[in-house]
Amino acid sequence: MKLSKVDLSFQSCTSEYEDANVVIFSVPMDATTSFRPGTRFAGNFIRLDSIGTEWYSPYRDMDLKDYKTCDAGDLDLPIGHVENALEVVYQATKTILKDNKKPMMIGGEHLVTYPVLKAVHEKYPDLHVIHLDAHTDLREEFFGRTLSHATFMYHAHKFLGDNHIFQFGIRSGHKTEFEWATKHIYQRKFDFEGLDKVVEQLKDKPVYITIDLDVLDPGVFPGTGTPEPGGMQFKDLLWAFDQFEKLNNIVGADIVELAPHLDPSGASTQAAVKALREMVLLLHKDEK
Repeated sequence: MKLSKVDLSFQSCTSEYEDANVVIFSVPMDATTSFRPGTRFAGNFIRLDSIGTEWYSPYRDMDLKDYKTCDAGDLDLPIGHVENALEVVYQATKTILKDNKKPMMIGGEHLVTYPVLKAVHEKYPDLHVIHLDAHTDLREEFFGRTLSHATFMYHAHKFLGDNHIFQFGIRSGHKTEFEWATKHIYQRKFDFEGLDKVVEQLKDKPVYITIDLDVLDPGVFPGTGTPEPGGMQFKDLLWAFDQFEKLNNIVGADIVELAPHLDPSGASTQAAVKALREMVLLLHKDEK
């Protein structure tokens, strides 16, 4: 699969693919969304709205323009065919990793994290995943589908294994999901307490970070398909990024589940823009 930069890029992320150390790509898919659709539009809304956000992060003391990042744009997906679309995502991620670059994916529904994790795990067999989300995503199947935005982490566990998934902010799911979690993964309900201790534990491990933006309270982030009251404030997410900065081997990341049309104010998209800026800079941290 050939990847290259696009004309409409995220902020200053205009490096050629060959020169870049981090590659942004977006996955315009919400095929298994179970409530309000619209996440397929997130990537390009984020790109357009990034015009209004500074390249410099005072939180990281880093500037996007000082680092080589390629924005490869939306992947070209076969609309209506979930399995083939996931294969496109998997192959794109494999290409990025084969070329010794770090993947930074924009969803899309959370199912699109599954093929990225699959590819990253193949390169890093001891992969650990930090998962910020309002939802467990640990069902075995959902509405008759094995692979769904509500099941992807359960099925990722099949190759990641016990004690390799660390969930925070969880406040919604079926009772059986919470029961299964107690036996197989680390799960912190309702908040981010203990994230600093988990980061210390994983400091030198290969870590992938997946952020479902509905971990934020809908009062802060209404532009999402499955809003859950009782969530995090944006300052809590910034604190989480501060903890992630202590990790020595972040090998990939994503942000997912922005449905921009559901928040006409644009505030949710701006939150996603800022979150993406911080994650891109964290992926460049070892170059600082």
